[in-house]
Amino acid sequence: MSDTKSTTDNTKPATGNNGSAAQPTLKWDDSSMSTSYANVVNVSMTREECGLFFGTNLTTGIGGAAEVTIKLSDRIIMTPHAAKRLSILLENHLRGYEERYGKLDVQRNPATQ
Repeated sequence: MSDTKSTTDNTKPATGNNGSAAQPTLKWDDSSMSTSYANVVNVSMTREECGLFFGTNLTTGIGGAAEVTIKLSDRIIMTPHAAKRLSILLENHLRGYEERYGKLDVQRNPATQ
């Protein structure tokens, strides 16, 4: 009997027990990834795309300020389907966070909705 390597060949899809294609293994390449900090996010939606705008509010004590400037740093554009998947991922992770560390109290600001 000869020694054989894994039965999964990377050039063709692996199959599950019922003959359907198995999930591929994801390989995350972060070699060209950059990191940004944001404490403000806004969303823009059209029929074809969802835009997420990330920025930083460096103002402190804005109590009576008539205008606050947010320095936008990053924009991510995705399809509505990808945005829905992101929403589900965030909900799941935030649920786990709150179970572990306690409920997050976020007050809604009508001006930013």
